[in-house]
Amino acid sequence: MNFQMTMPSIDPYLLQGIMSRHLAMYRSKVPFYQATMLDSLRQVWAGDHRRLLDVGGGTGVIAQAMYELFPLEEIQTVDLVDRFCPSLSVSTRLYDGKTFRDDAFDAATLNNVMHHVPLAARAALLKEIRRVVDGPLYIKDHESLHAVDRLRLMAMDAIGNIPFGGTVWASYLDRAEWERLAAESGYRIAARAAPLRYRNGLYGWLFPNRLEITLRLERV
Repeated sequence: MNFQMTMPSIDPYLLQGIMSRHLAMYRSKVPFYQATMLDSLRQVWAGDHRRLLDVGGGTGVIAQAMYELFPLEEIQTVDLVDRFCPSLSVSTRLYDGKTFRDDAFDAATLNNVMHHVPLAARAALLKEIRRVVDGPLYIKDHESLHAVDRLRLMAMDAIGNIPFGGTVWASYLDRAEWERLAAESGYRIAARAAPLRYRNGLYGWLFPNRLEITLRLERV
């Protein structure tokens, strides 16, 4: 059965309740950005997925939120470094490059991960995901138009990652580069989420919302 999720927007305060069970900082911080990110994934979500592979899960709290808010039966989140919150109920595992059998999952997500992957390794990573996932790949990431955008994104990533001990190095793609990467990896970009408002006011002016993209890649 194919469908796109048409559920109401995720309540940031409901999401805060989920995330604050695992990360103390969210007891006082409302995750507006993360709620918008999950809404963008819902826009392009298509398919009755049961088992999801979340690649580059970091602390694992987004995978946990997806497990509780999306129609999924199981999520496995993987990363190169074990920074997973011990209180998670989703499965966690260190990623070794060849962890899973062919077609082990129905779908996969890369949430704000790809821009941290070395350029030479990106196509190989997507090909490995294609091997173990018999379904779409959902990517939430960034898209730059010019050098100023890349500087903006570097600053924004530093603000977002340093508190969690995450990766700061990054390299950002433009639209044509995203399309080439998908084609090189055996995918096509089947859907793009409509622009959403991640930031307002001065922060939104410094870091325009157009920098945020969410894609659904399908196998060809």
